[in-house]
Amino acid sequence: MRELSRLERLIAGVAARDPIRVNDPGRPEAAVALLLLADPDRILLIRRADRESDPWSGQLALPGGRRDPEDSDLLATAIRETREETGLELQREWHVATLDDLAPRSSVLPPILVRPFVFRLETELVPQVSDEVAQVGWVSLDFLSGPGVFRTASINIRGADREVEGYHLPEGFLWGMTERIVTPVLQRWQLLGADGKEG
Repeated sequence: MRELSRLERLIAGVAARDPIRVNDPGRPEAAVALLLLADPDRILLIRRADRESDPWSGQLALPGGRRDPEDSDLLATAIRETREETGLELQREWHVATLDDLAPRSSVLPPILVRPFVFRLETELVPQVSDEVAQVGWVSLDFLSGPGVFRTASINIRGADREVEGYHLPEGFLWGMTERIVTPVLQRWQLLGADGKEG
């Protein structure tokens, strides 16, 4: 029997965990897509375009957005938003895991409820920028989980300086809700080690 790759073990571990669900009908729903690709093992990140109407304007993020009434479910939302923002046509069968529901911790952000969906891509698809996205590309999981990448930074939020944790990347600083989605996945990735076995 073929031994599972490190990425396959990561996906199996993430998929085996029951995600936390939040039932709050008063909150608008949204979904994001965490796309994984092998050889080299990497994740897709976007940098949102600078727009006054977007509370996450200019930030590094995962593709995604609010659910439309036409979306059959939140998985459909993640697929549609990924297509609109990056041009990538995801298939439902590529969905391999669902992560915990999350809500913004800051009172200055919209009170949305976000559900992250994990997709495994078998072949590399070339993403494109859109009106909503200024930059998009694949980032190595090894780089993201490397020494010194995750650390604090001082950022200005609504005129006040705050110390927050996140990932310092050449493309910018990855923090906030996206950091809360990505970090548990990267922690599991680190535990698996380079040999694919939990250390």
